[in-house]
Amino acid sequence: MEAKKFVSGFSKMSKVDKINWLSDFYNDHGKLDIKMFEAFWHQDDSLQAVLENFSENTVSNFPMPFGIAPNFHINNKVYAIPMVIEESSVVAAASSAAKFWMDKGGFKCEVLGTVKVGQLHFKFTGDIEALKAQFEELKSDLIASVEAITTNMRKRGGGVKDIALIDFSSEEPDYYQLRVSFETCDSMGANFINSVLEQFGIELKARLAVLFPNDRVEIIMAILSNLTPNCLVRATVECPVTELDKISPAFSGAAFAEKFRMAVRIAEIDPYRATTHNKGIYNGVDAVVLATGNDFRAVEACGHAFAGLSGSYASLSHCSVEDGRFKFWLDLPIALGTVGGLTKLHPLANLALELLGRPSASELMEIIAAVGLAQNFAAVRSLVTTGIQKGHMKMHLKNILTQFDATVEEGQQVEQFFSDKVISHSAVRDYLSQLRTKVHQ
Repeated sequence: MEAKKFVSGFSKMSKVDKINWLSDFYNDHGKLDIKMFEAFWHQDDSLQAVLENFSENTVSNFPMPFGIAPNFHINNKVYAIPMVIEESSVVAAASSAAKFWMDKGGFKCEVLGTVKVGQLHFKFTGDIEALKAQFEELKSDLIASVEAITTNMRKRGGGVKDIALIDFSSEEPDYYQLRVSFETCDSMGANFINSVLEQFGIELKARLAVLFPNDRVEIIMAILSNLTPNCLVRATVECPVTELDKISPAFSGAAFAEKFRMAVRIAEIDPYRATTHNKGIYNGVDAVVLATGNDFRAVEACGHAFAGLSGSYASLSHCSVEDGRFKFWLDLPIALGTVGGLTKLHPLANLALELLGRPSASELMEIIAAVGLAQNFAAVRSLVTTGIQKGHMKMHLKNILTQFDATVEEGQQVEQFFSDKVISHSAVRDYLSQLRTKVHQ
């Protein structure tokens, strides 16, 4: 590669210099439109500085639509829920499902646990049975070693809840781990957990050096786990089957309920379907996680790992039709925070939490689970009735019209023409071409 393609000190350049360097870097492929970067800078310099501090080597901002899904009736409270997502029909689908369940008791949500997990991975060449025999005393020493770190968290009711010694030596020689359970209250707690674990590593190595002076101890790493199966929330909707009669003119309520149940059952037994099924759940979940300044990558990683804990990847939601009642529910492992991190620093994340009534972390878990279940209900309802594309492509039509620079009048004509037809990118292009040809004749 040419020497000019390499750069030294890029992170120290100003934003303008970074963009100019990019323009030079890509000048072999045509002039880079650097004005586009500048167009998305925030006009308020202080807010722009806040955004730039979230990440490194920032040259611009990447806006996402901030939408509202109203009419969510959750645990006898009504919410208008902020959602940040770029995919057509997601907010509309969530809103539609929320409206459907609004007068049927709404969403009943329950937090089943709030325990988070951290791991200290280490190698030990000594007598593991002797270590196990002394582990309870060692556990007390470890917890005592982090008292300064955990003081404030313990005052709020959190802290280290338990430490387990896990033996992996049959799979990797001399490899063990401490699996630590944490309660972090309204904080997501990643920095807290990692600080505790690193101190545990220092203390463990020192204590084992005394207990087993002739054996080797090596700390491999200390890090939280994003798999939190005991930080779990359940969201449920249910109603008599007869209340489903109006969902589709093609089905009775009973027929719809059975077809819906079968669709969910397929996702329980087929990983190929389950992957798409769960992706639909996360359309809703991620949108609220993003809006509230939480980590959607961690949330998704946890959910997908949880979906595969049985040994086969499966649906996160479940459905039953028994004794004339339709019941649909979702168990979602989700570790969140409503204090700390971006929840306060990002102005819109802060506003999103304000819109939700400043929920606790447990309340936010319930809200997000309800949105995930609503999204899943809307998707499966469409799949077993009209098909997924009818509603999705109707919403996507606006994006297609934007791509073709359609005028307002053209857009109205296109929407009317396709009101009873299959919408596709090529079909819209051809129809617009016909309209424009007629205008110029």
